[in-house]
Amino acid sequence: MTTSMSERAARVPKPTPAPGFDQVHRYWDHHIGHWTAKIMPGEFYVTRHDEAVTTVLGSCISACIRDRDNGIGGMNHFMLPEDRSVGADAWNMADGGPSTRYGSYAMESLINEALKLGARRERLELKLFGGGRILPSMSDVGAHNIAFARGFAKIEGLAVTAEDLGDAVPRHVIYFPASGRVLLKRLPALETRAVAEGEFRYRDTLAARPAEADVELFD
Repeated sequence: MTTSMSERAARVPKPTPAPGFDQVHRYWDHHIGHWTAKIMPGEFYVTRHDEAVTTVLGSCISACIRDRDNGIGGMNHFMLPEDRSVGADAWNMADGGPSTRYGSYAMESLINEALKLGARRERLELKLFGGGRILPSMSDVGAHNIAFARGFAKIEGLAVTAEDLGDAVPRHVIYFPASGRVLLKRLPALETRAVAEGEFRYRDTLAARPAEADVELFD
């Protein structure tokens, strides 16, 4: 007898989310046979369970981290806000401006929540995706995001074990923290416009809400 997708889902209990992540949309993805958390721009998700995390990226970056021993990890989805007031140096990791502080917050939030669940910093591995040039703007937002992500990894001593960055295409990423496996699909040009429009809205939100208002720095 063939087992239906709903029957399979019923046999795999929906994992209890970590504290603070109960509002993230999660669903049973019958294509991959896993409970899956879907994150949007500005969000992240971490788990200690065998579930997937997915998102669609244009100019944004997703950092996927996991403890290679116990599989605790997750994914974020971020874009550095443009800060034209200080020119090109706004994208420099060393300048400490609002743009880099926002990116650092996105990365540290992901790492710190994984550590709370039992991951160890010295065992973390990192995979980076996104940063495509799909937004028609004066600056290459994707390139700035890539430079930040690589710079952060280098400064923090995080091992980048895989990456798919740049180019002019959006990406659909599915990450499995328990195993470190990634399913990656480069989306056709037909879908670029919809992804770009979503990122335009997200970028406008960042412009209206400076990084200083969102980020509380801590030691």
